[in-house]
Amino acid sequence: MDCEALKQRVQELEKANRILEKKLKRSESSQAELERTNDLKEALFRKAIRDLQVSQETVQKSHEILQQQAAELEQALSNLKLTQAQLIQSEKMSSLGQLVAGVAHEINNPISFIYGNLRHAQEYAEILVQMIRAYQNSSIEEIQTLSEEVDLSFVLQDFSNVLRSMSSGAERIEEIVNLLRTFSRLDEAELKSVSLHEGLESTLMILGSRLRGRVNRQEIRIVRTYGELPKIECYAGRINQVFMSLLSNAIDALDVRSQKSEPDWQPQLTIRTEIDSDWVRVGIADNGTGIPEAIQTRIFDPFFTTKPIGQGTGLGLSIAYQIITEHHRGKLNCHSVVDQGTEFLIELPLL
Repeated sequence: MDCEALKQRVQELEKANRILEKKLKRSESSQAELERTNDLKEALFRKAIRDLQVSQETVQKSHEILQQQAAELEQALSNLKLTQAQLIQSEKMSSLGQLVAGVAHEINNPISFIYGNLRHAQEYAEILVQMIRAYQNSSIEEIQTLSEEVDLSFVLQDFSNVLRSMSSGAERIEEIVNLLRTFSRLDEAELKSVSLHEGLESTLMILGSRLRGRVNRQEIRIVRTYGELPKIECYAGRINQVFMSLLSNAIDALDVRSQKSEPDWQPQLTIRTEIDSDWVRVGIADNGTGIPEAIQTRIFDPFFTTKPIGQGTGLGLSIAYQIITEHHRGKLNCHSVVDQGTEFLIELPLL
């Protein structure tokens, strides 16, 4: 090989070497870049693992907090149910108290008739026994003496009056007991056909002591506008509980208004019944204080009351609404105007 060819070969090898060096540098640069990329990926991966661990810890803490909150809510719900049960029981005891007070007051009058006349009846019976014995003994002197001491004609007449008064008292007690049985319906099946008018009258009898006049209020006038109603299939005891609640609230409204100075105002309750298509309607209205429009939508809410603390549980109207709407598929509405009065309208389906 001549010198020229050798020189050319050396140049080619130098050129190839330079190319290889450049490739090596690029490879080393790529390797460094790859290492930096791997380091970055590893750092990001480690960070992701740490973030995941932190997230898991946060989720676990959140789960523990949610479990604790769920337990607290469950306890609060249990306490609320217990409170509700206690308030419902309190409402029942309040109704029972009204029932007992009303019946005691109503029975007291005829019992007084009988008790007050027992002494006179006993005296008259003793006088008549003495007269009969005197006649049996044919003792003219004893008969004359007894005739001078007592007015026999008055005794005979008044004795009959005493017996009639005692009989009237006994009949009134029997009537009260029957009305009480009608109100409670304890001896009958829960669901049966009954007269709503009988339920209304038995409730009015129980509330009779509250209807009478007081020092600061006249006697409440009862206006009955009863239509011809068939017997209605319902839960009679519960319907009577509704009547008791609505009438008691009406009397409360009349008592409040009676505290105002209105000489021409006469407290009045109006009870009307009618049939409209397939519905039976019972309206109970008063001319009391009325209910402000702002709270009329809340009067059937549980625990809502406008009465002072300790004078109302806020369950009476709520329970009444539940009895009518849920147990009887009916309707219970209220229409009221302040200083004019309130009417509650019960609607029960015939079918």
